[in-house]
Amino acid sequence: MGTFRRVILPVAWLLVFAIIAVALVKIAFVDGLESAAAGPAPLAQVDIPVVPATRATVTNTVEIKGTVQSDPAEAVRSTSAGKVVQVFVEQGATVAKGDALFQVKAERAVTTPEPSQDGPQTVPKPVYDYFDILAPRAGTLQQLTTLVDQQVTVGESVGKIDPGTYTVAGSVTAAQQYRLLGKPGPADIALVGGPAPFQCADVTLKNNASDDGGAASGGLAATGGGAGMGVGAAVAGPGGNGQPEEGGTPTGTLSCPIPSGQQVFAGLGATMTVSAGVAPDVVTVPLTSVKGSVKDGIVWIAGPGGTGAAPEQRTVQLGLNDGSVVEVTSGLSEGEQVLEFVPGAPAVQDPMMGPGQAVYGPMG
Repeated sequence: MGTFRRVILPVAWLLVFAIIAVALVKIAFVDGLESAAAGPAPLAQVDIPVVPATRATVTNTVEIKGTVQSDPAEAVRSTSAGKVVQVFVEQGATVAKGDALFQVKAERAVTTPEPSQDGPQTVPKPVYDYFDILAPRAGTLQQLTTLVDQQVTVGESVGKIDPGTYTVAGSVTAAQQYRLLGKPGPADIALVGGPAPFQCADVTLKNNASDDGGAASGGLAATGGGAGMGVGAAVAGPGGNGQPEEGGTPTGTLSCPIPSGQQVFAGLGATMTVSAGVAPDVVTVPLTSVKGSVKDGIVWIAGPGGTGAAPEQRTVQLGLNDGSVVEVTSGLSEGEQVLEFVPGAPAVQDPMMGPGQAVYGPMG
């Protein structure tokens, strides 16, 4: 019994500890190395999505944020030179266009007869003409500075008429101006905290660089870019709402006079919804698939067999766009597969994927 405790039991404990040590070494170094070597190497996978050209109805409706503004007062200018002999209205009165504001007496030039030796020379009496100065527009006579016996000259500003009317106006970006190349149609005006939406017919689009007061179709500055990689259009990737943002620097102003009878106040915020055409049942592709947005554009046709083949670049003719899709008038048939994003566009991160897993990547 003493031999068992002094010799056999210690040797047995040593064997147990030795077996445990060998097992730990095998797990830590041998099995770990084999698992790492046997596992598949991580591969970077780039998936380039394609979409088919489909038929749809494109409604070119542009929404513009604006503000209600008071129309500026118009100056009253004297159309005749002479002395004021009568003032018909007082400051603050309401006048109609063409109402007489005051009257000017002007001496008419008379030819003096040649001296005669037959008798004394007769000096002609002066002849005077009387002219009424009329209101250039209807409104409230905000100011009138003329006094009786005051001398006035042609073109002299002698007062102001406040029309009492309002205009809603808002800035437009280059992308929105391209969408409104044709004459904008009527605008639906929705005022913040105001009455029910109403229609405004006389829409005017003015380019900021123009000094001619603006034309209905607007003068466009020479700007580059397009819808897919172009002016004011952000890339719409999977996981988003598919609507490119029409941001960018304001390049023009859209305005419309508030119809009479609508009660508004200067400073009210407003949303102008302008329609610029409808194209029913036409071939369309997403804006993100096209480089260019007006008349001519470029799309990339997916190669046969999927995205493995090199895409074919093709020029197409464009029509209306609604900020999400664009009409293709020629150069592309329904059902043809095109790259969903213009090659060279920055990668879009899908929020459902982990870091480093891009939906698609730049293409050279």
